[in-house]
Amino acid sequence: MFDWFVFQQGAIAFIIAFAAAGAFTVAFKLVYQWVTPYHEHTLIREGNTAAAIALGGALIGYVLPLASALSHTVSLMEFVAWALLAGIIQIVVFVAISRMAFRNLVVRIEAGEIAAAVYLASISICVGLLNAACMTS
Repeated sequence: MFDWFVFQQGAIAFIIAFAAAGAFTVAFKLVYQWVTPYHEHTLIREGNTAAAIALGGALIGYVLPLASALSHTVSLMEFVAWALLAGIIQIVVFVAISRMAFRNLVVRIEAGEIAAAVYLASISICVGLLNAACMTS
């Protein structure tokens, strides 16, 4: 039988979790775009598919651990801690890849090179999967 009271409690928890995850995703996107030396917003508006792939991979790589944190945490503060850690890890990996491992990455993304974007997106997603798997409550 449907229990309206239980549903309301669950719905409120859902809305809070969804809003928090959405806010963290938007905040991550803004910080990530601030950290990257190229301007994703402008490049994507100009039709640069490479920039869209790279940004999309970073977002997926960030949201994967958020989903894991939502599944494994018991409080909003614990979720916040994991969300911050996940964002820091993604940004550190971008900086490491773009400055050490693949130095001309920025130029290649700006030039619209799909191979570079797929490489960066793949790394972001892999890091996100590992990040999500390592989270414990």
